[in-house]
This record gives sequence, structure tokens and C-alpha cells, in this order.
Amino acid sequence: MNDKIINFFRQEVPVYQRNTKAFWDDEHISKGMLAAHLDTNNDGASRKLSTIQESVDWICEQYLNSNCNQLLDLGCGVGIYSELLHDKGFSVTGIDFSKRSIEYAKAHARKSNREITYHYQNYLDINYENQFDIAILVYCDFGVLSPCDRNILLAKIHKALKNNGVLILDVFNKPYLNVFNETQSVKFEQSGFWSSKPHVVIQRNQFYNETNNILERYLIITEEDCECFNIWNQIYSDETFTKEISMQGFKLLSLYDNICGKMFTGKEETICGVFQKTEK
Repeated sequence: MNDKIINFFRQEVPVYQRNTKAFWDDEHISKGMLAAHLDTNNDGASRKLSTIQESVDWICEQYLNSNCNQLLDLGCGVGIYSELLHDKGFSVTGIDFSKRSIEYAKAHARKSNREITYHYQNYLDINYENQFDIAILVYCDFGVLSPCDRNILLAKIHKALKNNGVLILDVFNKPYLNVFNETQSVKFEQSGFWSSKPHVVIQRNQFYNETNNILERYLIITEEDCECFNIWNQIYSDETFTKEISMQGFKLLSLYDNICGKMFTGKEETICGVFQKTEK
């Protein structure tokens, strides 16, 4: 255990180094994640409900019609977007790698008599072909992935979309760095998000200037164990964002400041891109 603690402080973490364990299906952590996703009063694991509703309204106004109604919600979580999009008229398939979130989404859809298809699956493993009119990937989830995994996902989405199908996704823009604090902290918790047992949380936030990555790193120390969790993301400009998506068989239709359709200025914390499938 001591070597993990020492290396946490001593080593420069390689970009997109993986966690020591997957936390999204950890019995305790996944409970906290579920609660965080269901809290739509703040921009936490989910965006505020008012923002989500505005996003859904914009997507539907722009793209929903009788010839465009098959939607793939990647990283759907507990199904908040999926349900609202379904209620507007989309036929929705939701994919998420959190078993607890998908179980909640399925149960809530049954309870509310919504016909939504949910799958507990890593979206890097999807294998649809020419099935969807629209794919969405929201709340800057794209940048969490390594460059290799992003290319894999884009290829999967390209295959899943029908001819001229549309991909809508958002990423962090450079102004996000104004609110990202490079910091280090240590605190003791009797019980908390990371563990139900008494534990120490060491958090270290870092910006990687050469690759434009941000890292939120957490070392969780209990009496029995020590685990390290790395939460990565990519900071984009409109040029790097457009280039990366376009290289995988998509053409840019339009950019926005957010996924609510705000006119693009480049001055906001996010960039939303709408891309259309083309032949590779």
C-alpha cells in the first residue's frame, strides 16, 4: 500500500492512465453515482433539469420528424434525456456501462409505461449498423475517453448511423480552464462517496499543457486497501474538435456554445458540434 501512496505524489501520471479498479459498478460508489445522476438541481453528475429540457427541446425542434426518429443515447445514465426525448416522439435506445443506472432506467421506464430500449454495455462495444438517425453523447463524456477509444467510438457511431445520420456531442472548451483549479487536498471521512468505511481522500487536480488534458485524481485510503481513481478529460478548441471528428467520416454541420443550441462564440466553457455521417 505504501508504494501506491508514494507513487501518487512522486510520479507524473501518464495521460489517460486507467484506474486501479472500475468504480462505476462498485457496490458503494455506484449508489452515490446514482444519487448524483438523479440530482438535477445542480450541474453535477447530471446537468440541471432546466438545461436538460432546453437541450431536448432544441434537439427535437431541429431534427425530429417522421423520417428522423431513431435515436441512440450513448452514456444515457439513469435515462433523464432518454425519457424526455421519448416523450417528444423519438424511439430511443440508451447505452450505459453502469449496471445500477441502467437497472434504474429500465425500472423507471416500466413504471411510467415508456417503451425505451436500455442496454447495460460499454458503448465502445456496440455493434449497430445503419440503424439510427441521430446519436447523442452529452455532458462532455467524449473527452473522458483516450484518443484511441475516441476513434473506436466514432467508428462505432459511424457504423450505427443511417446514411446522412447526425451525431450531436459536446466537449470542454478552453475557457473551462478558468474554473478548473489545479489543487491538492487531504481530508478524512468517516463515510462518504468513495467508501462506506473510514477513509482518507487525497485529491490532486492537474492540467497537462502539452496535450490539453485535465486530470482529477483521487487516492482513497482505508485500513485494508488503497485505490486510485483518475478522471480525465480533453480540452478542445473549435479547430481541434472539428478536425478530430471529421477525420472519422463526419462532416461538420454547425457549432454551438452549448448543447442547447446557443450561437457559437467560442467564449463559453463548452462546444457543441453537430456532425453528419459521410462515406469514409
